[in-house]
Amino acid sequence: MTRFHPVSRSPFSPFTTTKTHRSVPQFEVNTPHIIYACLGGFVVLFGMFSLFIRERLYIGESIWAFLFGVVIGKWKTSLIRIPLISFTLPGPYGAGIFNPRSWGDHKTENYITLELTRVVLAIGVFAVGVELPNAYMRKHWKSIMFLLVPVMTYGWFVSAGLIYALIPKLNFLSSLAIAACLTPTDPILAAAVVGGKYAEKHVPAHIRHLLAAECGCNDGAAFPFLFISLYLITNGSVGDAIAQWFLDLWLYQILLSIVYGSILGFGFRHLMKFCEGKGLIDRQSYVASYVSLALLVIGTGTMLGTDDLLAAFCCGTAFAWDGFFNRQTKEAVFSSVIDLLFNVAGFIYIGAWMPFNDFDDPALGITVWRLVVISILILLLRRLPIMVALYKWIPDIETFREAVFTGHFGPMGVGAVFISTLAVHELPYLHQGEGPQTQPELLAKSIQPIISFVVLCSILVHGLSIPFFSLGKRVHTVSRTWSRHGSGADWTTLTRRVSKAEDIVINRDPRDIQDNMERGEVTPAATIHEKEDVTLVQGSTVTEPVEGGDETSGSTPMTSTRVSDGGEADQTAGEHEGSVILTEWREGPHQVIERRSGTGGEVRLSLLRYYTFGDTDGLLFDAG
Repeated sequence: MTRFHPVSRSPFSPFTTTKTHRSVPQFEVNTPHIIYACLGGFVVLFGMFSLFIRERLYIGESIWAFLFGVVIGKWKTSLIRIPLISFTLPGPYGAGIFNPRSWGDHKTENYITLELTRVVLAIGVFAVGVELPNAYMRKHWKSIMFLLVPVMTYGWFVSAGLIYALIPKLNFLSSLAIAACLTPTDPILAAAVVGGKYAEKHVPAHIRHLLAAECGCNDGAAFPFLFISLYLITNGSVGDAIAQWFLDLWLYQILLSIVYGSILGFGFRHLMKFCEGKGLIDRQSYVASYVSLALLVIGTGTMLGTDDLLAAFCCGTAFAWDGFFNRQTKEAVFSSVIDLLFNVAGFIYIGAWMPFNDFDDPALGITVWRLVVISILILLLRRLPIMVALYKWIPDIETFREAVFTGHFGPMGVGAVFISTLAVHELPYLHQGEGPQTQPELLAKSIQPIISFVVLCSILVHGLSIPFFSLGKRVHTVSRTWSRHGSGADWTTLTRRVSKAEDIVINRDPRDIQDNMERGEVTPAATIHEKEDVTLVQGSTVTEPVEGGDETSGSTPMTSTRVSDGGEADQTAGEHEGSVILTEWREGPHQVIERRSGTGGEVRLSLLRYYTFGDTDGLLFDAG
């Protein structure tokens, strides 16, 4: 007789066995296992189509992860109230297999949300600091200060005014506290215009670096805007509130976080150099330090009571100040994998955490139509007007188009959720079912529904902005061309489109050469009648620029090269140094080459023309 022994069960399992008499399936359906399955399944499925989604549709993983979280979360629609109209949407409802709001009481849920978003943001801002060019903050501090002081302050007051005007039960101080959560830009959502194929092709490098540096700084820079509002709300005296804000926040939290993060990054950078010189560190440890140092900063920074996000950014900037760490990890991809996992986990959680049930609560003065109007106006007025007004004084923003682009891309995401959860942690705690009696209690109840709805709109708008822009004109301000993806090769984006037939000018080869070229043949005794000034010197290579070339066209000078008997061209003095060959193909006997002059540079086209003169060797013309 076969005996079945009881199996030790997980404390989370709903099935516990003390005695088993027959073989039965042992299922362990609990919250941790559901999280593992959802996260792993999404990453695997997204990875299967990631090249198409990112490089063709230009949609990052953040918006897909957020929508996936909404689908698997537990939520239901409530009564929608529009002036003169009231109706209830009949669903659909979330699948209910991943519900963060059921993991305990409201206080436990806020604590989990706070720490998860803290880790995701810290790794994100640390990565931004590491990936900036060498000594970027020292060279571009003026542009960064414009974005941190006047631009953030303007957005803070405008957002507060809109909330105060449309949510009748909130006073202006409470509106300022809610608006402070919307001042930071999200480093994960902004990655669509900071990195990736679209950004490298269409967004100038100085704009990409400026937006990245702003995202790294202003998540920590939002603390002063939040705490001055909270101190004024919770303290009875305005003088005491301002004194606490200056001494506790600025002199301790902000200043200490900058110094502490910079010293930590500087020290570990020199320690890594020392270990590299002595042969004490291996390749794997370089990449491991990427995440470990970020966790070290936020762990020790939080225990010290500093602004941990600002400390993480300063540490990442100081750690990669001279580019040593970037050179050592240039070929590593593990850091990108870690970023992907944390980003996906964060946005799946936010999607499932969204308080859809609280978007219509008359007791708080919150209705869906008010939230829609607030979100639209904040997206339009929070950054765009001030960027257009000040761009002439911001050194890194050179044109009006760049100002509009930079003003539009101020996405709100994980940072806004983190700041709002931190605010709830500082405000009076209300048990489930209790109604607000004072303004701080009303603020604690209403801050997350308002912030969550604006974040929802920002994820959709900014997450889909790049696909929208890819259908229109290029953002690149140097090249006056149009983006025509999906119709022809990439080099066609550098051609000038004409609308009238008389504007077309055709430079033809001599008829006898042209006919043979179209058949893929070369005339034995061809004669060149070209406009180019080309000189042939037997046994040598001559390179002469074409006279009268159009300097404004951006094309390279035409050169001539001696071709050996084997048909291979000798190396010329006009070789494109520092450029990357994207693709090359043949047109009859000619060869066409696409080159890019470095990351983010313009694509240039080279036409190599082959001719033969009787029994002599051929000539190769590089038409740039």
